[in-house]
Amino acid sequence: MGVFSRFKDIVNANINALLDKAEDPEKMLKLMMQEMEDTLIELKSSCAARMASRIRLEKKIAEQQALVGRWQSRAQMAIEKNRDDLAREALVEKRREMETLSSLQNDVRGYDDMITESRKEIDQLEAKLSQARSKLKMLQEKERAARQTGQMNSHMGSDPSVHFEHFEDKIDRMCAENELNRPQQSADEVFRSMEEQAEIERELAELKKGMGK
Repeated sequence: MGVFSRFKDIVNANINALLDKAEDPEKMLKLMMQEMEDTLIELKSSCAARMASRIRLEKKIAEQQALVGRWQSRAQMAIEKNRDDLAREALVEKRREMETLSSLQNDVRGYDDMITESRKEIDQLEAKLSQARSKLKMLQEKERAARQTGQMNSHMGSDPSVHFEHFEDKIDRMCAENELNRPQQSADEVFRSMEEQAEIERELAELKKGMGK
């Protein structure tokens, strides 16, 4: 589960409770902060990768919208030339490109959700790290004052050090594979094709009507 599991452990951790059980609170706190900083780097890297993927998708969407417009123009041109057969083919291609466009737009929405969640996690972890830094500063000031007065606090406890578990896995990168080995059309698919053809004919008729053909 990688970074997310580590992130969850850190955010839910009670720093004071962990330090109360530590043999060397300052050393323990520094180890915790290092864990937080390492996790923060990974979270920011993952968020940046998702943002880059979203930008690439936006470019693909713009290209796909141009394709849809191109097939629409070709359908109109075919009608003007009294080539209803070519107009039908153009409308079929337009429909296919629109389906691809819809899929890409859904992917962008998915990336938006992931990026929002990543930023939320980064903010939470940065707040936790700030808390740990303040705690370390306080411990160091307290130790310095104790040395100056010759009094060292002895209430820290003697239990073995408690630390966060390390996880080695990285966040899985999202990838997409083209559909392979399509099965033969079922009866449902055949009827869907017939229904789509009827819709194409309806769209063709409306387009011709709008052009006065």
